[in-house]
Amino acid sequence: MTTPTSLVPPFTLETAIQKVRKAEDGWNSRTPGQVALAYTLDSKWRNRAEFVTGREQIIEFLTRKWNRELDYRLIKELWAFGGNRIAVRFAYEWRDDAGSWFRSYGNENWEFDEAGIMKFRHASINDLPIKESERLYHWPLGRRPDDHPGLSELGL
Repeated sequence: MTTPTSLVPPFTLETAIQKVRKAEDGWNSRTPGQVALAYTLDSKWRNRAEFVTGREQIIEFLTRKWNRELDYRLIKELWAFGGNRIAVRFAYEWRDDAGSWFRSYGNENWEFDEAGIMKFRHASINDLPIKESERLYHWPLGRRPDDHPGLSELGL
């Protein structure tokens, strides 16, 4: 069973931007079970060098991720779209349990089924150590406020 959505392919500029923001909001919730509903039951991921298949593995992956990447805040931005595919660029800030801060930059390629549920997610990500004073994301944990600058506005 999949979760229905009104943001279905083929995407327009408006619906692609909405789909990206909805994904950002979900990941900023840091709720693995809820986030996993955006992916098909047999969704296939490549995240860095890790391969994940299906919602159960997605939940396990996200649980590990957010247990390690503390104070996680993410911004996604549409890069390109066509038909049932969307490409995004993103950056997120987080700290480890020793208090060291990082900004992780990356790109994702997404492919959706006809109901707008993601079938494939391919992510390439690089981590940059930063000083706490270099952080740019200062909103309270959770959804990025609508008036907070995006990646382009922040010069990222």
